[in-house]
Amino acid sequence: MDIYVGNLPYSASDADLRTLFESYGQVASARVVMDRFSGQSRGFGFVEMPERNEALSAIEKTNGADFMGRRLRVNESQPKPRREGNDFGGRRGGGGGDNDRRW
Repeated sequence: MDIYVGNLPYSASDADLRTLFESYGQVASARVVMDRFSGQSRGFGFVEMPERNEALSAIEKTNGADFMGRRLRVNESQPKPRREGNDFGGRRGGGGGDNDRRW
């Protein structure tokens, strides 16, 4: 089960996150999300726990808990919503109008 962990302290590492969740069961992976440009933590991460019962227990016990001075927000990770349209924003295609007119 994939778990979202929000409101992480910016100093938290992958190892810190793994250690926190290993006390509730087997952890397949733990990752703090980092900003591509600055290299700083974005304040959230993801933990993958293969055993659903262990993951649910971990969520229940860590949600709202103090971790390195911050109150965590923990829940089952939801799939990333699919974005509509293209990646460039704005309209697609030409501008329309009177293309036959020659100036």
